Amino acid sequence: MQTELVIFDCDGVLVDSETLGNRILVEFVAEFGLVLELEEAILLFKGCKMADCVAVIEQRLGKKMPQDFVTQFRARTAEAFERELLPVNGIEAALDKINLPICVASSGPPEKIKLALRVTNLLPRFEGRIFSSYEIGSWKPAPDLFLHAAKNMGFQAPSCTVVEDSILGVRAGVAAGMRVLGYTNQSEATLLEACGAHVFHSMCQLPSLLSHY
Repeated sequence: MQTELVIFDCDGVLVDSETLGNRILVEFVAEFGLVLELEEAILLFKGCKMADCVAVIEQRLGKKMPQDFVTQFRARTAEAFERELLPVNGIEAALDKINLPICVASSGPPEKIKLALRVTNLLPRFEGRIFSSYEIGSWKPAPDLFLHAAKNMGFQAPSCTVVEDSILGVRAGVAAGMRVLGYTNQSEATLLEACGAHVFHSMCQLPSLLSHY
């Protein structure tokens, strides 16, 4: 079945936030005595819901984090987004060439998704078509978020293509019965392919892939 709806993840697909967000997290947890390399943090936390990230941090530290840890982290991340966040390279040109309905389905809170899209000037493209795991209480790799997005957009799962960059996201798309395009660097390509994604490495490839995939 030809693609009728494109469902985008946000972090790492639309906005270049994976490195930035994890840098803030690495700096923050260092204040509590946990030393993490940036590359290690990205590997550990990419695509994970915040509660799971906190659980890993607490396990490594051997103690509970303060009750306001997530609130403080969100605030620091928001400040960094306002100053530094950029769209993923080539995504604007790719979106200009995609003549299909599009939406966003992200594990992040709605306010974080909207902030990320606003500061990168992508929000007008997705206004009113933003879906968050926090709205339905289900996170990737469960398929629920993608199915929820498709239903609200008025499409059946087999007609949807998901654009993801994480293992959890790819698994969620596959579990939803959708086609999955995995945007990734060379080092992660094998992992995403093993989960069922068709891998690509540049957003300039995306419009053509959607017309043939």
